[in-house]
Amino acid sequence: MHKDRSEMKYSTMNPGHIRVGIAQQAPVWGNRGATTEIILSTITDAAAQGVRLLVFPETFLPGYPFWVCRTDGAVFDDEGQKAAYAYYLEQAVEADGIELQTIAQCARDHQVFVYLGIAERGTRSARGTVFCSLAAIDPESGTVTVHRKLLPTYDERLVWGHGDGYGLSCHRLGGVNVGGLCCWENWMPQVRQALYADGEDIHVSVWPGNKSLTEDISRFIAREGRVWSIAASGILTSDDIPADFPLATQLAGRGHEVYFDGGSTIVAPTGRVVIEPAVAHGQLIVADLETAAVRRERLLFDPTGHYARPDVFDVTVDRRRKDSARFIDEEARR
Repeated sequence: MHKDRSEMKYSTMNPGHIRVGIAQQAPVWGNRGATTEIILSTITDAAAQGVRLLVFPETFLPGYPFWVCRTDGAVFDDEGQKAAYAYYLEQAVEADGIELQTIAQCARDHQVFVYLGIAERGTRSARGTVFCSLAAIDPESGTVTVHRKLLPTYDERLVWGHGDGYGLSCHRLGGVNVGGLCCWENWMPQVRQALYADGEDIHVSVWPGNKSLTEDISRFIAREGRVWSIAASGILTSDDIPADFPLATQLAGRGHEVYFDGGSTIVAPTGRVVIEPAVAHGQLIVADLETAAVRRERLLFDPTGHYARPDVFDVTVDRRRKDSARFIDEEARR
């Protein structure tokens, strides 16, 4: 029998604080079913420690496309690369698929808000495309948004499609607003501005895993937005790659490699690093964030309030999902 939700929600919380968790872990790479089990177990463990907001790394489910930059991924019409992509596409998850439904139910049972990086494929349009997506899963409402990374970075463009503005929004949790972005999307000024303008208090960024990726931008976002900045990074080595992956033999010829070694961190609205970038091993990182810290720092700077100039700068954010076709007959039947 589950505990009463109101008891679960507040029994381990200090007033004026929100407990957050970062799942710095390795997935069962290329296996969406087994990785889903890791996610369910981590949600359960985090809830037992009183975590209200839990964040997983970029495309944790079912893994980051690490092979592209290590196996001549740009060779045109290469049979090995096509086989690798087909393998990855097969294990990608759908926004309304059984994996996210199961995770949403677990989040509901344990009253944990989850930000989960997923490799997403379209359910109808774009069924042959993988998107780097960030699912926001509310414990009451389920999956509330699935934001697709606006622009994949460098070699990622060989395997991920371009996203859109859908999901560039904040979600209410325990009296604060939480928003999230994927990897180098966090370096895009207009995208950060969109979340700040939507009332963001806690900024979530998800990464494949490296200290060099997270330490500078996490502090910058905290100070620019006067927000709590949470960066979740992953762990992955060549030992984690399954033997049936089409390029496994080629990768094995390179010897043992550490692809990602973490780098998860938490920075206060002052720019003070609360959790130093954690590297080298998987762990569940837990911290209590003082919600009033955001309000104190806004005295000095509020990028979308008293330090904004809407009379000079006009910002428009299109948050509609952009599909390849719009079916008029279906709209008429609604």
